Amino acid sequence: MQKSIFHIESDWAPAGDQPEAISALTRGVESGAPFQTLLGVTGSGKTFTMANVIANIGKPTLVIAHNKTLAAQLAQEYQTFFPDHAVHYFVSYYDFYQPEAYLPVTDTYIEKDAQINEEIDRLRHASTQALLTRRDTIIVASVSCIYGLGSPAEYEKKNLRLSVGTPMTRTELLHTLVSIFFERTNADLTSGSFRSLGNRVEVMPISEKYMYSIDILAGKIGRIVKIDPVTQKILDEPQDIFLFPAKHFITNESEKTRALINIRAELGLRLAELEKEGKLLEVERLKRRTTYDLAMIEEIGYCSGIENYSRHLSGKLPGEPAETLLSYFPHLPDGTPDFLTVIDESHVTLPQLRGMYAGDRSRKQTLVEFGFRLPSALDNRPLRFEEFLERVGPVVFTSATPADYEREVSARIVEQVIRPTGLLDPVVEVRGVRAVSETAYPGQVGDFIAETEAEVGKGGRVIATTLTKKMAEDLAVYLKERGIKSEYLHSDIKTIDRIRILTSFRRGEFDCLVGVNLLREGLDLPEVSFIGILDADKEGFLRSETSLIQIIGRAARNADGRVTLYADRITNSMKYALDETDRRRKIQTEYNVLHGITPETIKKTIHDITEHLESEHEKAVRANLSLDEQIFAKDPAKLIRLKEKEMKQAVKALDFETAALLRDEIRALEAKRAQKGA
Repeated sequence: MQKSIFHIESDWAPAGDQPEAISALTRGVESGAPFQTLLGVTGSGKTFTMANVIANIGKPTLVIAHNKTLAAQLAQEYQTFFPDHAVHYFVSYYDFYQPEAYLPVTDTYIEKDAQINEEIDRLRHASTQALLTRRDTIIVASVSCIYGLGSPAEYEKKNLRLSVGTPMTRTELLHTLVSIFFERTNADLTSGSFRSLGNRVEVMPISEKYMYSIDILAGKIGRIVKIDPVTQKILDEPQDIFLFPAKHFITNESEKTRALINIRAELGLRLAELEKEGKLLEVERLKRRTTYDLAMIEEIGYCSGIENYSRHLSGKLPGEPAETLLSYFPHLPDGTPDFLTVIDESHVTLPQLRGMYAGDRSRKQTLVEFGFRLPSALDNRPLRFEEFLERVGPVVFTSATPADYEREVSARIVEQVIRPTGLLDPVVEVRGVRAVSETAYPGQVGDFIAETEAEVGKGGRVIATTLTKKMAEDLAVYLKERGIKSEYLHSDIKTIDRIRILTSFRRGEFDCLVGVNLLREGLDLPEVSFIGILDADKEGFLRSETSLIQIIGRAARNADGRVTLYADRITNSMKYALDETDRRRKIQTEYNVLHGITPETIKKTIHDITEHLESEHEKAVRANLSLDEQIFAKDPAKLIRLKEKEMKQAVKALDFETAALLRDEIRALEAKRAQKGA
């Protein structure tokens, strides 16, 4: 085996089932097995196992998770294991996304509406740049990795190298920066922007939080200085720097000209088709939209929704998929993917990968039919599942509950039941949903409250899972009224807020977390010692055998972990989950007795990835709130009035940046006051 490009950092060595699993999976990849499965129980250290496999194989790696929260957690863990290597986080950069759509029944056109998280956009660029510049790269991504991203060849081609001594005028530098989609500003720099101060140009790369000051002297680059934009401290004085384009969708002039010709040709053909069908309204719609987009592309090289013209801009044939993140990974000369793929929580992630194409196609087909988009927009799409499989190298599925697909295609299934810490699967019991009487049995909510109070009294943390978002919210409020510090968590909560809530929970800032589906898979919460599964006998997606096993597993990282299924009958799913948990406990107990192991709760460092995901604006608001905490405690209303006065003064002074900070701080204070009042 050749020396790996990866060096793993860890305070512990593989233990339990891990050494055997690492060896088996490594041999499988090296022998050319296209698919393998790591069937690892919750808390068995699947991520650590895969980190060792990655280190053994020594190739760039793509890790795919089924949601942003899990991806963030995995990114944290891999960054811990590989601190000296390029570990990056690649997810959809939308905080809010409403795709373009048309509803023929009501004649309603829904324009695309999106709020882009600039920090996540920066991390996406950091991911693609790492893939193009170094081999020791691990990208932790959501399923957004199968969506169109722009050509890596063009992205790399537009790479700008600036070296001290290179002949270049100030005007040439400014024009070059604009040509790679950097935005000029006179205000504070943000990623992907620049400003000019005489013969000095300051620029912040799209993938960094630092800025570079470039001095133009006598028609050449005289000096380059790397600066911390907050402290203005000089960090380095490099002789050269590389600037990648600020956008992924780019094209050169000759290809742009060709693309414009092809778009106009397609427009002409489509308009003729619509006119022949007597669809005059659709003709006018399409003509206006496309003509405007063509003018924007011609003038500035970009337009809103430019990805809908990706087929023409890339020169691909009809039906061909767009380039994706997978295209940025290395390939052998014959085109074979030269990287490893890990699909985490595969029983959830794979259905997502399969379903993306059909949903996207249905929506776009309607837009094309009614004259909102050209037919070529259909090629701006996620990959079909078979196309995805063609574009990845060896795949390892990881799950505690792999589905039939993983079992059927895998050359080998490696089971990892023994936890390195000796922890057993939790004790599971069944209690009724309905109350018997106030004195005999209070019902599921009453019993859960009693168990929670007892667990919190011992210093533990508690999770409750409900069937609906409304139930989760109502239960969290009810628990607060009973004096239990609680929060709810579900899919309506923003990505960063979800991560922040989980971090606060682990830190002990509250004791009970109430959720629906988001809590089921992949969340590593070793502080949790009790889980109550409400309405466990309501057979369905949220109470299937897979779901129940996954929920039960959330308590398996704590030595005192236990779970109560609240049900009035034993469903087939419940029976399977109970039997499987008993089987695993038996194997684990026998191993512990044989090796003299006493189970210990997992000790895991609490990281806050929100520090990496927050924008500078959000950080400033949070810092201000922290400073105002004491004043707020004394007189919340007075502080809010004071902030409102400061905001109005800032607006009068045309200091809109400060006004925006104050506005968001006021909103946060008002929410805090309302919560306090509740």
